[in-house]
Amino acid sequence: MLTPLDIQNKGFSKGVRGYNIKEVETFLDEIISDYEKLYKENIELKDKMGLLNDRIKHYVDIEETLQNTLVVAQKTAEEVNMNAKEKYDNTIKEAEMKAREIIDEANNEVLNINKEYEETRKEMLLFKTKFRTLLKSQLEMSEELFVESSEEFSEELSEEI
Repeated sequence: MLTPLDIQNKGFSKGVRGYNIKEVETFLDEIISDYEKLYKENIELKDKMGLLNDRIKHYVDIEETLQNTLVVAQKTAEEVNMNAKEKYDNTIKEAEMKAREIIDEANNEVLNINKEYEETRKEMLLFKTKFRTLLKSQLEMSEELFVESSEEFSEELSEEI
């Protein structure tokens, strides 16, 4: 690409019937001035474009980072949900197991109490039976004694009479 300096330093050979040198030089000065402005503007625009490209790259990097962060956040949220569900399931299972253990213990305790009750009832029936038997035998003995005593008394009384 030509620079304004290239245009300014460009020399032309002179011919016999050439152009008016002053007009050509004036025109070249205008071209140089305009070209210099365009050249500088082009350099500025390239610099701005470079800065804007850098900014775009920066924003693209930020976007990638945000997307990656979002993906990580989603995965983390899913893991947290899975862990929470597992913990919930484990807690429920533990609660159900404890409930079963408590119910089993209560059932065993009821069985033991029923067993004790039956044993106590049997012992009480046995005691009643033994006590009745004892009372009967005592009553019978007492009646026998009474009959014997009565007979003896009757005999004594009859002897005395």
